[in-house]
Amino acid sequence: MRKTRTNSSGGELLITVRRDLSTSLHGQIEASIRDAIRAGRLRQGTALPPTRLLAADLGVSRGVVVEAYQQLVAEGYLNSQTGGYTEVAATPTAIAGRRRSEAAPKPPPRKRDEVVPPRISFGYGRADVSNFPRTAWLRSIRRVITEAPCDRFGYLTGRGMPELHEAIAGYLNRVRGTAASAERIQICNGYGQGVGLIIQTLAAAGAKRLAVEDPSSGDDAVPVARAAGMDVVGVPVGDDGIDVDALTATDADAVVLTPSHQWPLGGVLSADARAALLEWAERRSALVIEDDYDAEYRYDRAPIGAMQGLAPDQVVYAGSTSKTLAPGLRIGWLVVPDRLVEPIAEAKVLADRGSPAIDQLAFADFLDRGEFDRHLRRMRPVYRRRRDALLAALCDRLPDFEPTGISAGIHLVAWLPPDLDEESVVAAAARRGVGISGVGESRISPGRAGLVFGYSSLNERAIGEGIGLLADAVADVRSRADGS
Repeated sequence: MRKTRTNSSGGELLITVRRDLSTSLHGQIEASIRDAIRAGRLRQGTALPPTRLLAADLGVSRGVVVEAYQQLVAEGYLNSQTGGYTEVAATPTAIAGRRRSEAAPKPPPRKRDEVVPPRISFGYGRADVSNFPRTAWLRSIRRVITEAPCDRFGYLTGRGMPELHEAIAGYLNRVRGTAASAERIQICNGYGQGVGLIIQTLAAAGAKRLAVEDPSSGDDAVPVARAAGMDVVGVPVGDDGIDVDALTATDADAVVLTPSHQWPLGGVLSADARAALLEWAERRSALVIEDDYDAEYRYDRAPIGAMQGLAPDQVVYAGSTSKTLAPGLRIGWLVVPDRLVEPIAEAKVLADRGSPAIDQLAFADFLDRGEFDRHLRRMRPVYRRRRDALLAALCDRLPDFEPTGISAGIHLVAWLPPDLDEESVVAAAARRGVGISGVGESRISPGRAGLVFGYSSLNERAIGEGIGLLADAVADVRSRADGS
């Protein structure tokens, strides 16, 4: 039996021939290639090895391979191209599929209530990736590839690159008022992995209950906590953030909160509430997990420092590039108390052996050279204009909506008037081609009806058009209510 896996295009092609079979050699080659095409292992456009090379690899005469190729060309499996090379043509299955689709009846007209794909989406939590600083990032990548020590491309500790530890500590202490040291920083693949590592470590140490804000963005923390066997309890949120008195009654071992810009309602935890919360954490030996997800964007208020700077032994600070640069970078960081440094690093190693080295080093360079600061300075006025356009459009077209949480971030909430409910408005908006979410999707317990408007990825024109369509959708809802 003779096999070859040679392919002149640089890929691999498995051909098997056996001389102890009654089937001819060219028939075996035909069958092997034909089966590979039918199974999808050889896709349309894939170049096959030249007949001379394949014949030499299989130990057969060139005429045997030529005969096999010619038969497959006649059957429509291969194309013989000018210049002497042969490639995979459209398979009979694909041809038959095209014929079936051409003969298929046209789909029925769209029903009146059928949801269309969103033409304009007010999805939240997105950085405007069209403004990603490609040129500056490429410069950092080039410097890393050229200048980084060779050992940085091997296996290091699970905590991440020392260069990035230093760069992040310097940035956070300067901009967010943290008490971060390089030795306390853990690099992770975004906030989602970071909060998962924390919760898994706490559960392994015996933690039983996790408190979260209600409403909150619990998509990352809540399922991990429940999977780890922890109880999850929601704590009400007011205009100034989490209700600390309600938190103290939960007997929680840890709490996840967004004190600088509560998600989604936008409140800021007051100085007195912060002090009371940290006193609770110390008294219960509980951990505060501070999700500082978009504190860099503020428009109508002074900057607010991170809680971690007030109590670095009770607070884990969590941040990422998802809301500032691009979520696709998958770069996040934790600043953890000394007692959790090693356990969380061990959990990271078990998870994936560590985050990509080149991306970490590039971001460290990006931070050290001030490119991150420059990017944020460019984006703040862009997002502010979009927020202002959204507020103006709401005031003009939906004046009975009540915006809140508008002074910072890249989203806002608008409370609905009493005659509207979230589900009806969201469904009517979808029928008009507008994607939007209700606050209720983020609640554990029922509460006031409202909509979450993300505006970072929409320009001013799209925002105005989207609010116009939403106003039409609201009119539809009210018209149906009047007619019922």
